[in-house]
Amino acid sequence: MSSHSAQAAGPATSCWLLRGNDGSLSAYAPAEGGLLRWTEQRPGGPDWTDPQFIEAPGLTHATLAQGQDRYVHLVTRRTTARGVELMHATQYQTGRPFGPWHSLGNPHKDENRARAIGAPAAVVADDGRVHVFVRNAGGGVSLRRQGKSGKWEGWKDLKGSHVPEAMPAAVAVGSRVELLAPAGKQLSRWCQEEPGGDFAEAEPFAATAAAGSVTGLCTADGRATYYGCASDGAGVTAHRTGGPALELGGAPDGGPVAVLRTPIEGFDCTVLAYRASNGRPAIAACPTEGEADGLWWTETGEPSLGAPALAVDAEGRVVLGAIAVDGTLRVARQKAEPGLALAAWTRA
Repeated sequence: MSSHSAQAAGPATSCWLLRGNDGSLSAYAPAEGGLLRWTEQRPGGPDWTDPQFIEAPGLTHATLAQGQDRYVHLVTRRTTARGVELMHATQYQTGRPFGPWHSLGNPHKDENRARAIGAPAAVVADDGRVHVFVRNAGGGVSLRRQGKSGKWEGWKDLKGSHVPEAMPAAVAVGSRVELLAPAGKQLSRWCQEEPGGDFAEAEPFAATAAAGSVTGLCTADGRATYYGCASDGAGVTAHRTGGPALELGGAPDGGPVAVLRTPIEGFDCTVLAYRASNGRPAIAACPTEGEADGLWWTETGEPSLGAPALAVDAEGRVVLGAIAVDGTLRVARQKAEPGLALAAWTRA
């Protein structure tokens, strides 16, 4: 890993701005042949390191996941002359190199079917076990996860159909893991029946969403809310069990929605962000599970590449991150005043 002349491209996932054990934020963005990583030089910033290059040859898709131990798990889809495989590496300390790559293989042994897998989704359960989901060649979902000993179990077919190649949404909900993926005229769901247990298809949501746009967030004990972009261009939608779909408005470009749950002025709030159809980041906030009362989107900053990201820094401030069109990292931090006002954008 070293400084590199590669230019960052737009992230295909909104989970790329992560806080490490020391409180420092790190930002990750795809680049030719791997990823670039920026890290705050001290917790809370404002200064960042120059981008460091993480080599990942043949990378076609990448996703990041972080557990309660703050380790960063990088899962990539790699295409080589030998075929397509998923790879996993772990970063244990902020700003330090990732550990060695480990192959997770492919749910298919047949080469043609193996090439048909989609973009991986990853999530870390509360017990620290990494779960990797991928659209398989049959249009359903396959799972590979770590066992209780830390060793990887074999691939399991969770069934399903009509799931697109784009990344599904995986989320830890208390001690269980859930998965949601657009599939035709519905949003298919898989839930663990018990912590660490098998997955079963749950009641789907009768709604459509743009492929790859949905992000899950634990919004109550044992309950997730899923935010995505309506496939008909009607804006951001929210879905959770026990209620109708909520239309949250806005003008997203159809990419993934960034989500964050954090106190604002002492109130439990959910912060949302997306890349607008004009390329600029947009942000809004509401009381957690209070979307029905309405929220107001504010566009901010310059046009960007790919999805924006949200995090909370060491000072407790909401941070909005974006990759500018010149491939540099830009961040805007919450001001020390009521509400969710952002200070001016800075270049890392």
